[in-house]
Amino acid sequence: MEFTADELWSRVLDATRDRLQGQTYRTWLAGTAAVGVTDSEILVEVPSQFHVEWIGDRYGPLLTDVIQQILGRPLALTFRCADPASATPIPTVKLTPAVGGAPQATAAAPAPPPLLNQRYAFERFVVGNNNQLATAACHAVADKPALMYNPLFLYGGVGLGKTHLMHAIGHAVLKANPAMRIAYVPTEQFTNDLVTSIQQGTTAEFRGRYRRMDLLLVDDIQFLKGKERTQEEFFHTFNALYDARKQIVLTSDRPPKEIPGLEERLVSRFEWGLVADIKSPDFETRVAILRKKAHDDRLMVSHDVIDFIAQFCTSSVRELEGAIIKLLAYSSITNQEISVELARKALHGTFGSAAGAGGSALTVDRIRKVVAGRWQVRDEALNSKRRTKDLTVPRQVAMYLIRDLLDYSLVHIGRLFGGRDHSTVIHSIRKVEDAMDFDTEFRQAVEAVRQEIENGPSNE
Repeated sequence: MEFTADELWSRVLDATRDRLQGQTYRTWLAGTAAVGVTDSEILVEVPSQFHVEWIGDRYGPLLTDVIQQILGRPLALTFRCADPASATPIPTVKLTPAVGGAPQATAAAPAPPPLLNQRYAFERFVVGNNNQLATAACHAVADKPALMYNPLFLYGGVGLGKTHLMHAIGHAVLKANPAMRIAYVPTEQFTNDLVTSIQQGTTAEFRGRYRRMDLLLVDDIQFLKGKERTQEEFFHTFNALYDARKQIVLTSDRPPKEIPGLEERLVSRFEWGLVADIKSPDFETRVAILRKKAHDDRLMVSHDVIDFIAQFCTSSVRELEGAIIKLLAYSSITNQEISVELARKALHGTFGSAAGAGGSALTVDRIRKVVAGRWQVRDEALNSKRRTKDLTVPRQVAMYLIRDLLDYSLVHIGRLFGGRDHSTVIHSIRKVEDAMDFDTEFRQAVEAVRQEIENGPSNE
């Protein structure tokens, strides 16, 4: 028996309807139509490009099986968007037409103001050797969104300026074109929005809200870890924006390949554009950051005090700013003039060393020594090939803390522990992270070690 395209697809839909929930069928399949069939393929039109991807990923195998049951042989199934111009669907989103004159592409309803921090602009960002590539890439993206680096993936430790640069891109793009639709969203908020939309049955609005953006800024993408439904939704959001030539900027505390529990297809897409890291600032950059903050906030801090803080405050920009604030508060409370000596008193215990009091600096050797002491093993034994539990756990903790506190590369860390390869280091770090998530006692032990390392030795 021969079928026309319409007859065959009608039978396929009838057979599929009983296997899916009513709402699912109405949302994804009810609006489809077969427009052609050959001996080897059936071509089906769907309402939008998002439907092409979603139906193909979620229901393609089911539909292919149904076709084979009807025909007794396999038939390739191809989807295409019914309206090629509508590459990025905007379900249930109503836009107010422009008032007066012919409608224009940029004259649709004014975009809601993005949640951008006014202080995070390029003008307030200090460029140093640690962030030159990342800063240059951000300027390029701001000048020509979706033309230079898409996506732009920034990674680095906490408090090094990733979020600042991300907001700066948003401000620059908005200044150049106030009609641009821009969304800044932490990954946790994206997840919460998705959960809320599922609970309230408003997933179409959720998708439309994010997929109509011209610039999507997503902070702390590492928190996609272990969230399968959120990863699925973000995958399709990414595809919709990328295919529509919209700019995507992401930040993380590590490069894509080192984010645990992240689907390979997301890792691949995150690496399509440019991946740029931001390292801890060197001494000269730290001085420049402190001087700029003092100037911008009109703080009366001498160069000697700034140099003192920059010498011992080495981990992040956020720590630098916190040190200044703490010093100002101490000066106000004690009614004393700000000086190097006052800074030494006020900031004692704040830095990775004893703030100029002769304590040992934050180094690999110190981390290994403190960890080994906590687990009561010899620090040189951490280099051995032995895999007994009494050595494996402290070795993994030492690797984790070196990565977290010093931001050493995986390869470098591997060399520090008897020449282990980077995959072993990744495994060790993930083991510690997972254990800290579920074992409160273990997490407290690791945090106690971290605090001891950061505070410096007491009368050793």
